[in-house]
Amino acid sequence: MNLGSSIRRARKLGVPGLLCVLCVFAAQDAFAQGCAMCYTSAAGAGSRAAHALDFGILVLLLPTLVLFLSVIVFTFRRAAGGN
Repeated sequence: MNLGSSIRRARKLGVPGLLCVLCVFAAQDAFAQGCAMCYTSAAGAGSRAAHALDFGILVLLLPTLVLFLSVIVFTFRRAAGGN
């Protein structure tokens, strides 16, 4: 693959990618959603519980992130003509 085709591919993906990012950040109300009861109970639980909650978030995030990145890598390799 040469540099010219890489630049053309980046330009193709740039506009839809930029639109997706703009749509995500345009929904400001979505960032304010949260359960007040969950926030209060997590804040009052103590430092060990806060650490456990942070670890639980990471445990739930990592498999999702691995699957998402695997699909992205598979898609780019498939589009590039690789196996």
